[in-house]
Amino acid sequence: MRKIVVFVFIFSFSVVALLGQQINQKDANGLRQGLWKKQYPDSQQLRYQGNFVDDKEVGTFYFYCQSCGEQPICVKEFFLEAPTKVRYYSKTGDLLSEGLMSGKQRTGLWRIFHENSQKVMTREMYVLGKLHGEITTYYPSGEIIETTNYVNGLKQGKNSYYAPNGVKLKELSYRNDLLDGPATYYSHRGKITMQGDYKNGAHYGVWNYYKDGKFLVSETFPKPQNKNK
Repeated sequence: MRKIVVFVFIFSFSVVALLGQQINQKDANGLRQGLWKKQYPDSQQLRYQGNFVDDKEVGTFYFYCQSCGEQPICVKEFFLEAPTKVRYYSKTGDLLSEGLMSGKQRTGLWRIFHENSQKVMTREMYVLGKLHGEITTYYPSGEIIETTNYVNGLKQGKNSYYAPNGVKLKELSYRNDLLDGPATYYSHRGKITMQGDYKNGAHYGVWNYYKDGKFLVSETFPKPQNKNK
């Protein structure tokens, strides 16, 4: 009986403490502590809610748009000495993208999803807020659309495109975000249609053209200027 009375007392005390929890409080040093909720100006719409410890975000925070109602468009999970886990949602609650952030910069793997689907559309890699590494885009079926390599936010190296059946359509080369180097184009049947080089984003040198995989004609770039004009 004594144990039951003690349990009831502790439970009642916890409920009272929870119901009596104050929000938007600062300590004597002006640091935010505990639960904070903010609304949009002249509105009852919640803007964000979450807990602070010594003015630092702790645990899960929910962020809302001005017409979101109770559906958050962003959820962030804060950890000590670790990147923040971030998820973005549509107004209807569909997951749009998720990944990690260090401060205000994206870091590591980010996944972007197809509309109204849990299937991944793009896998991106970030370092210090910039795309860095291989970026892959997928069809809703899961087949690869494109692979691109980035270095410090710029396209560098090989870039490939594929048809839904897996046939390669293009193989390009980039340097500092511009087409630069060998390039080959293919038909949906996988037969070569065009091949040459780019330089600083433009056709350069000899380009060969094919039909049904057989050589058709070639031309040279840049085109000679007409001096009679």
